[in-house]
Amino acid sequence: MTYIIIGLIALVVGVTLGWFIGRAKVKADTKAAGGIIETARKQAEETLREARVTTQEEALKSREQFDKESKDRRQELLEMEKRIMQRESNLDRKADLLDRKTEDVSRKEVAIVEREKELHKIQTEIDDLKKLAQRELERVAGLSAEEAKKRLLMQLQEDIHAEAAAMTRRIIEEAKQEADREAKRTITIAIERCASSYVQTATNCTIALPSEEMKGRIIGREGRNIRAFETATGINVLIDDTPQAVVLSGFDPVRRELARQTLERLIADGRINPARIEEEVAKVREELDELIHKGGEEAVIRVGLQKVHPEVTRLLGRLRFRHSFAQNVLDHSVEVAEIEGMMAVELGLNQQIAKRVGLFHDIGKAVDHEVEGSHAKIGAELLRKYGEPEEVWQGVACHHHEVEPITTYGVLASAADAISASRPGARSESMDLYLQRLEKLETVANAFPGVDKSYALQAGREIRVFVQPNTVTDDEAVQMARNISKKIEQELQYPGQIKVIVVRETRAVEYAK
Repeated sequence: MTYIIIGLIALVVGVTLGWFIGRAKVKADTKAAGGIIETARKQAEETLREARVTTQEEALKSREQFDKESKDRRQELLEMEKRIMQRESNLDRKADLLDRKTEDVSRKEVAIVEREKELHKIQTEIDDLKKLAQRELERVAGLSAEEAKKRLLMQLQEDIHAEAAAMTRRIIEEAKQEADREAKRTITIAIERCASSYVQTATNCTIALPSEEMKGRIIGREGRNIRAFETATGINVLIDDTPQAVVLSGFDPVRRELARQTLERLIADGRINPARIEEEVAKVREELDELIHKGGEEAVIRVGLQKVHPEVTRLLGRLRFRHSFAQNVLDHSVEVAEIEGMMAVELGLNQQIAKRVGLFHDIGKAVDHEVEGSHAKIGAELLRKYGEPEEVWQGVACHHHEVEPITTYGVLASAADAISASRPGARSESMDLYLQRLEKLETVANAFPGVDKSYALQAGREIRVFVQPNTVTDDEAVQMARNISKKIEQELQYPGQIKVIVVRETRAVEYAK
């Protein structure tokens, strides 16, 4: 019992002590909370003051920015208003000008209508006068209207023909005076042609066969061998009744040489089929390219030139397979270079440039079957393309007088070319083919009315036509020269150019291109 009482007393004492301790703690916490609240209140007031200051500053800046933008906008509006007012003023002036023009047009329309009425009245009077004149003419001449019309038309036709011939001559003379350079370009040769007789000797070669059986093997089953050969080489194979021979025909001398060597090797080997043909063509083409390049290098070395473009050397090598009237063009070019070089030394000119012009003067013939134009112009363009000096390509361009020579080297090239070509034995041509070409040329000229006689001169490069002076007038002679040149172009084939001269009291000169 005693223990129980002691325990109760201890409990009461503990509870009482706990109450006093808790109350003291609450007071301490309350005091601390009051300090925190006061501190927070002061910070809030400080923050509010700073926010008010910041807001006022931003508001002030915004107002200033707004005022500035408003001022700029007002300025822009004022300027825009000025421009609009100026445009309105311009439009008003244009409207006034348009009104004045409209009034002018209206007045002109009225004047035109009045003028048309006057013209209609005058035309009516003219028609009446024509009818009166016709009746008077019929009465005086004793001719009907149809007969008078026929005579008038005949007279008018003669007058028009004479006027046309006179106008043709006058137009040509004016064109020569006002546009001399353009006239020269017009009469310059556009394409260097080959006559049929010349083509026959220059583009064909004959291959001998060991037997007639070889023709069948060349043709192949259903013609497959000959088609493969022509496709691979670009040369036509002509097989006719000529015993133990076939003919290769083509304009390109390099391809013709390729076909000749290939066919000779195939005949010697005996194996002829499309695959073998292609294989042999490839081998021969490779060997031929090396031969062409070597030939060009040898020509350059013989002449003694330096720094020649490889492509120019290759083109020179192609001339090894080109012939002009049986004269090898590459040998001819080397000879011209040597002759021109010697003449240049005598005249105190640059020998190297003279030799270059002489060696390259016919280089256009290497590609003239592939490119349109005369070989002189083609060669000049090629040389300019591959970096040759202007004196060189200008000399090549004018060596056939197609353009006016600028330097002396072109004149020397013409002289050296003529010397090399005209020396005894340099060039030859079949007499029969030569006579046939001259006869055809004279026949064309003699077919024109009023021609008395004609003569083919300078190996067919010129035709001189003599007309009857009582039949052909001077103006008609000019027209006849043009007509003869056109007919020659249509009916004949020939290399270079043919000069047509019609002779009466004056001479009219034209060139058949």
